[in-house]
Amino acid sequence: MADQYSLNQDLQIIIDGINQTFEAKTQVRDRTLSRSRELIRHCANSIRATHRGDEADAQALLDTANEVAATMIAEAQQYPDVYHAGYTQDGLKELAEAHITQAIILRQPLPTPELLNIELAAYLNGMAEGASELRRFALDALRRGDVNRAEEMLERMDEIYSILVTVDFSSAITGGLRRSTDVLRGVLERTRGDVTTAVRQEAMRAALKQFEQRIDLE
Repeated sequence: MADQYSLNQDLQIIIDGINQTFEAKTQVRDRTLSRSRELIRHCANSIRATHRGDEADAQALLDTANEVAATMIAEAQQYPDVYHAGYTQDGLKELAEAHITQAIILRQPLPTPELLNIELAAYLNGMAEGASELRRFALDALRRGDVNRAEEMLERMDEIYSILVTVDFSSAITGGLRRSTDVLRGVLERTRGDVTTAVRQEAMRAALKQFEQRIDLE
């Protein structure tokens, strides 16, 4: 009985320690999930503000997102499986997307993954999604009649796609980047079609105007 009792006592000590660790990890996981959702919300709102041309609001939302991300990373890194979990990296991917979208639209240098403290796979997928976001800006430019700005966005999308397809590693390493670039390719081609149509219409209008002016002179 003494041996059995000793074993039970040892088991209880081990299980108590495991339970304490799991309890602490569960709390971190729950907070990380909540912060990831908050981070995604701030980033989405920042991107919308950037599209509206409200640079101050966009930056304020991005600053808040940066603070949430820093807190989330610092705590989640205690548990590598929590830090590398999909919900954590999805939030950081959205942060990369918001920063990259803002930088391209405002014609600023791209922030590096090291500057943003974002894992490389999340950064690259955020870049792909940021490039897809440029379609919306290009279409808004076309509606304003600003064909040159739309062409600029198309060129940026093309540049990003062309460089991302050179990252040829397994999905386990890149976080499914190939899927993201496939989506970007479809968005890019649709945007190319829209911009090409607008350019042709603009050329036709210019030619018609020149013709009318020539007729008037005659």
